[in-house]
Amino acid sequence: MPSLRSLRPYAALVATASLGGAVAVGAVALLGGLDGSTTIVTETVSSPATGAAPRTAGAMSVNEIYERAAPGVVQITSTGQAGVSILPAGDPRQLALGSGFVMDKAGHIVTNFHVVEGAVEIRVSFSNRDTVEATLVGTDPSTDLAVLEVDTSASALTPLWLGDSDKVRVGDPVVAIGNPFGLDRTATAGIVSALQRFITAPNQYTIDHVIQTDAPINHGNSGGPLLNTHGQVIGVNTQIETGGISTGNVGIGFAVPSNTVKDVVAQILSTGKVDHAYLGIRGQAVTSDLAETYNLPVEAGILVASVEPGSGAAKARLKGGRTQVVVAGETYVLGGDIIVGFDSQRISSIEELRDAIAAHKPGEKISLAIYRAAKKTSVTVTLGRRPLSPQG
Repeated sequence: MPSLRSLRPYAALVATASLGGAVAVGAVALLGGLDGSTTIVTETVSSPATGAAPRTAGAMSVNEIYERAAPGVVQITSTGQAGVSILPAGDPRQLALGSGFVMDKAGHIVTNFHVVEGAVEIRVSFSNRDTVEATLVGTDPSTDLAVLEVDTSASALTPLWLGDSDKVRVGDPVVAIGNPFGLDRTATAGIVSALQRFITAPNQYTIDHVIQTDAPINHGNSGGPLLNTHGQVIGVNTQIETGGISTGNVGIGFAVPSNTVKDVVAQILSTGKVDHAYLGIRGQAVTSDLAETYNLPVEAGILVASVEPGSGAAKARLKGGRTQVVVAGETYVLGGDIIVGFDSQRISSIEELRDAIAAHKPGEKISLAIYRAAKKTSVTVTLGRRPLSPQG
């Protein structure tokens, strides 16, 4: 898994809706989850299509994938969203175009949060040219995902199957289907270029385990599926890297992995919201150079740079650092606790700590192994709920 530093060349990550905004990746991460919600769902809903999709023997061609999956891909038009209006001059409304795909016969559709953010009206267009109004069931800005619901006949709905993104490997062929620049149901093909990337969500938290692909995706592809050769959705297309030299595709796109989608969608369909556990620190990974230069008690772990007031970490009396130092051009904050374990798991990177937190729910108690003033000890922390943004 790459370090936070390894994403610094990706300076121009942009969301792939027609009005997607720029994002950036920082070197110090706030570790936690989300407290926000959009709509509370009280009705019983059907489960998303997951697991092994019905498929032919062996891999399918791009055309076969398209013929099977395209009917389940929709175009989403949201109005009232903040941004530059692309409606006729003088029209007070604002509009964004994006993509999505059908999850089940109950009419649930997955898309990106940034496609529908701030929308006062959302309309969904199907492959048969029917256009219907959609209701926003719930959103999760922390993973840039949203779930819509449409009231239409089951015969008009073609659910796509969610595959297992943990089985994806670099070099696997993939197909993206979406609506770039409003060109409905466009298919592009490529490979999985890299795994375990991380990108910044609309609320400035980090999305982990992101799939990188060279399948061309552009503005309007946001929320559309990235499919494997068995026609299974392995990711939701979310952002592109432009290199700062253009606003279009330069061969690097990013998709939220399907296993993240499964978890988020299940929570939204169950409760209308997504709760992310929250530790409440800002931390930095210990490097060998840092450990050697300042004679730290460990060569790997997480420096606690600061502790958020009122968080579980603060209530457990974790201590942040006070002394800034520079090693190999990087600024670190020393003098605080160093986290080296989470329950029984060794922790040596920010990503490992985020993963450990993500496996828990708000209110759960966890044990942190730490070094404080060169002495190893442990503290028990009750995890909280992530604020709406890292700024609180």
